[in-house]
Amino acid sequence: MSSLQSSSAIDLFREQILAASKNKTPLSIQGGGTKSWYGNANTFTKLETRSYSGILEYQPEELVITACAGTPLKEIEAVLAEKNQVLAFEPPHFGDGATFGGAIAAGLAGPGRISAGNLRDFVLGARILDGKGQDLSFGGKVMKNVAGYDVSRLLPGSMGTLSLLLEASVKVLPRPAATTTLRCPITQARALQLTNEWAGQPLPLSASCWIGSSTGGDGELTIRLAGAAAAVKAAIPLMGAAVNVVELDPSVADAFWSNLREHELPAFQNLNNNDTLYRLALPAVCGPLAIPNMNDQLVLEWHGQQRWFTASGDDVTFATVKTLANANGGHATRFKQGAHVDPNQQRFTLLSEQAHSVALEAVQARLKASFDPAGVFATSRLP
Repeated sequence: MSSLQSSSAIDLFREQILAASKNKTPLSIQGGGTKSWYGNANTFTKLETRSYSGILEYQPEELVITACAGTPLKEIEAVLAEKNQVLAFEPPHFGDGATFGGAIAAGLAGPGRISAGNLRDFVLGARILDGKGQDLSFGGKVMKNVAGYDVSRLLPGSMGTLSLLLEASVKVLPRPAATTTLRCPITQARALQLTNEWAGQPLPLSASCWIGSSTGGDGELTIRLAGAAAAVKAAIPLMGAAVNVVELDPSVADAFWSNLREHELPAFQNLNNNDTLYRLALPAVCGPLAIPNMNDQLVLEWHGQQRWFTASGDDVTFATVKTLANANGGHATRFKQGAHVDPNQQRFTLLSEQAHSVALEAVQARLKASFDPAGVFATSRLP
């Protein structure tokens, strides 16, 4: 994108923001629309970001890429692949039109999050338009220059409720020299025990996923090893001594991790009209949970710290699920709703509903008031 086109796009965004501020009509920011179902529903006017697209700077030797919010995510990943580099947090696309800004706003990470860190950990700097139309920049383009208030890391997961993200700089990583995937039949309890034991050892453990029965506890554990070739090779017999593992064909393994990230496995696809796909975020020490009235198949990622299941989408069920998650130090989300579930239901565990996060509610309110005093981005997509 030329500087003239860039300026024109930003001027148009500013006009939309100022008009919305004047008319008290919130704007719902949208990139490719591949995650439009995520978060609380709203029918506000869309502010489309795809017109502001392009990779602004890529420094492979510094492991940093800077791009416009409307840049297709697959374009960024293709450029990184040419230099044998990756977005280590593996953001899900959920569709061909996924954008860079949409990935950051959603704040979602894939299987590699447990070893590489969250998306937020990789954001070095950002350029935004706030609710007053001000063009503001925060952070930098290399880790050592990120100083002052770390505002850029507030944007991941904010779902467009703080400001309009224009550009972002993120840290990238080299693709691992060697990768292999192991699989074994195992109970849920044993899988949780082993993955957390292995996570505490110097093993190249990159990702884990257990899929199985929520009632009988039987299932399959899939483990991904990634790192130096010697480390990966040495880890295979060590893990094989604990459980009877088989090594998957690379093409089968790649398809599995991609389908897990993009929710294209049967456990995610079979969502009945009156059901909800729930997500539990839990501490590493949490063992198997007895979840009432859930459908039989359960998916555990991140060594059990992220758990997926489907159950009725009604408020009573969600209240029960939230209580269970809170009692174990975590929180619950109605991640995706069935076709017949009320779209206006609250999707998230509120800050006020968790003892450890009540104080953050006031902080969140002050942030919103500072960035967006007129409520331009107050779509309530995130509570």
